[in-house]
Amino acid sequence: MKSSELRQKFLDFFAKHGHKIIPSASLIPENDPTVLFTTAGMHPLVPYLLGQKHPEGKRLTSSQKCIRTGDIDDVGDDTHVTFFEMLGNWSLGDYWKEDAMKMSFEFLTKELGIPLGRLAFTCFAGDKNAPKDEESAKIWESLGVKKERIAFLAKEDNWWGPAGKTGPCGPDTEMFYWKLNDKPAPKVYDPKDKNWVEIWNDVFMQYVKDENGNYLGASQKNVDTGMGLERTLAVLNGKENVYETDLFEPIIKKIEELSGKKYEDNKKLFRILADHAKASVFLASEGIVPSNVEQGYILRRLLRRAIRYGRILQMPEDFLTYLIKSVVAIYKDACPELAENEDGVIFIVRQEGKKFEKTLDNGLREFGKLESVSGKDAFNLYQTYGFPIEITEELAREKGLKIDIEEFKKELEKHQELSRTAGAGMFKGGLADASLETTKLHTAAHLMLAGLRKVLGEDVYQKGSNITAERLRFDFSYKEKMTGGQLKDVENFVNGIIKKDLPVSCEEMSLEKARELNAMGVFESKYGEKVKVYTIGSGDNAVSREICGGPHVGRTGILGHFRIQKEESSSSGVRRIKAILE
Repeated sequence: MKSSELRQKFLDFFAKHGHKIIPSASLIPENDPTVLFTTAGMHPLVPYLLGQKHPEGKRLTSSQKCIRTGDIDDVGDDTHVTFFEMLGNWSLGDYWKEDAMKMSFEFLTKELGIPLGRLAFTCFAGDKNAPKDEESAKIWESLGVKKERIAFLAKEDNWWGPAGKTGPCGPDTEMFYWKLNDKPAPKVYDPKDKNWVEIWNDVFMQYVKDENGNYLGASQKNVDTGMGLERTLAVLNGKENVYETDLFEPIIKKIEELSGKKYEDNKKLFRILADHAKASVFLASEGIVPSNVEQGYILRRLLRRAIRYGRILQMPEDFLTYLIKSVVAIYKDACPELAENEDGVIFIVRQEGKKFEKTLDNGLREFGKLESVSGKDAFNLYQTYGFPIEITEELAREKGLKIDIEEFKKELEKHQELSRTAGAGMFKGGLADASLETTKLHTAAHLMLAGLRKVLGEDVYQKGSNITAERLRFDFSYKEKMTGGQLKDVENFVNGIIKKDLPVSCEEMSLEKARELNAMGVFESKYGEKVKVYTIGSGDNAVSREICGGPHVGRTGILGHFRIQKEESSSSGVRRIKAILE
């Protein structure tokens, strides 16, 4: 069975049972700020599960795009993926357990033709918040399921929700399929046996969890079901893993073609690369751009992992562009928005690729020198080479090394604390204090000087500065009033560097060496023999290198948006700019 056939068969079945087909919502949740992504079909329906009337009625069905990142380390095994589609049907205060379970059973055994002998079921065992779900077990038995194939499990296994910290939730009953073709399913269901694969889940939302952690009876009882398209498709095609279906095979064939290697010899690498390429396409198509925070961080992490695995497989330059086209082709009918946004996705992926490639070689070289990986080493790779801690952990695992994560966290906190709590007057260079806001503006002043020199010429030098938590005031050598276009060019330069999220590093050196490196300095006579040189960017690609007492942020990406408020005369041959970060 093809993915398009299964998707349509599911929607048609529930449409026949009075459900309205609704389109997939965005991967970015509208109704829940506590989570980064839509992780289930019920996510976009939260207001309706809480009692609002849905315009399409009380019975709904859809194929919902989802992203889950909690299992990212398991991606590449037989069942775990980052992006997936959840087939679901909902009753908003309409039918309840028996009708829901009978429809699920009919779809599995009649529509899909799965033998009952290859199915097993679990129900909620009960706890202090909710009773044991004997009712569901009896319904399964009435449909011909033997008691030996029904297990009662605790909340971590048979309870769903809420999707965020609060909201609708309740006990569920799950359906499992025996995946082995060469070995019959055992008579007694053992939940610990990994050959049983979960394919469907019926959730009975009869509770609402409040902000205090209490489970209150819901005024409207709902049914929420979820069937993983990828897992079910594998089952129906006699496959023991989700990667050997038409939702992945074209990407894997493209990886074979580009790498000159065989999938059979490199299964885990191929699977991870295919998964990350697919998830990245869907995220970038939603307008998410790589960054160091929230959704952007997940996209950056996926792309950087993909780039590193592509290198291990000796993929050609710009290989991700070809994989993007494979993903778009797979979903051309189900998700036409991918084709509409293809050019934008390729641009985002190429930009991140270029950014990471520049530092990857240097970072890998630096890592290769390490015989052990301390927390300080991991922090250096993070700050100087842009390595997410997860990549450093992967590299360490490959070499059989362990990282002191606690030490890494302490180094990170120490760096952040320097920005937050260093005392006023501790640093030279016109700082009113050393709060995080002031520190950010101090870093922005360095970027602005680099921008001024780029736009106005290299005769521009800093003449003084005064920086508070609210604004920066910066004096520089220039004889004429700047035009609106020049000011805009400087703003665009600074914001471009912020968007690139370049590392900011500090090195102590002799004043002579600093001069050899062409480090900028103010009133050089005031420096001692040893100076601190702050570099924004790295190596030959550095955009700013200045002698400075600090402090500075660790990366430009956290600065926000830079805006010049005013440009005026300060004294003869000296201009003054006032600017803010928004």
